[in-house]
Amino acid sequence: MALPRVDLPRLMAHRGLSAHAPENTLAAIRAAHAAGFEWVELDVQLLGDGTPVIWHDPGMRRCSDGRGKLSKLRLEQAREFDVGAWFADGFRGERMATLDETLAVMAELGMGLNLELKVARGRDPEALAESAIPRLLEALPYERRLVSSFSPAALEHSRSLADASSLALGVLCESLPRGWQAQVDAIQAYSIHCDWKRLKEKRARQISEAGIALLCYTANDPLAFKSRWDWGVAGVISDDPGRFIAAGISQQ
Repeated sequence: MALPRVDLPRLMAHRGLSAHAPENTLAAIRAAHAAGFEWVELDVQLLGDGTPVIWHDPGMRRCSDGRGKLSKLRLEQAREFDVGAWFADGFRGERMATLDETLAVMAELGMGLNLELKVARGRDPEALAESAIPRLLEALPYERRLVSSFSPAALEHSRSLADASSLALGVLCESLPRGWQAQVDAIQAYSIHCDWKRLKEKRARQISEAGIALLCYTANDPLAFKSRWDWGVAGVISDDPGRFIAAGISQQ
């Protein structure tokens, strides 16, 4: 089945422009846009009250001045924490963003979004998909949205909510499994996203030749990554994609 085209760039900002702004915040999205990057990768999870929010870790400690597990927090509690000052004083006062707020900013800026369904241990992948997918479908057009996850259950449920002509899905993995084709076929995936340091040339070429978009995370050294472009890699997810621009790599 030929899938509609997603306008994936060669360079995507990881968790927003996370080398220059606090990750997974509205500030990081705006920083990516200001730097000229058209797509960002962000993580979505559910708070304890069911609110989908943009956040990577299962808890608050690393990226805020607060403590607590997301699974135990209500939105009004999570909003009490500063999620910017840990990065730099200029971001003091930044608050956790909901998915709804984030999608509104993405639509306003005309940006593309790779939304990762982040399923922490003990959390419900289907509930996350049911909360996030309808919001994404309503907010952004097909060509500017992509959903990825390490969780097969989250991807499978996402596909049950939207067919391949309505939603592009990406299989996230560390090392590419031998059975990658079966995983792709099972959900009619558009892309595979892997750890660039674990990528092998033979497998990369197989994926590219099969017409599957191959994205690599989290590459921050354009010289070390250089050979992978010749293997058929379609794009890089980077904390600092500006380094690739400086090395002569274009976005398209």
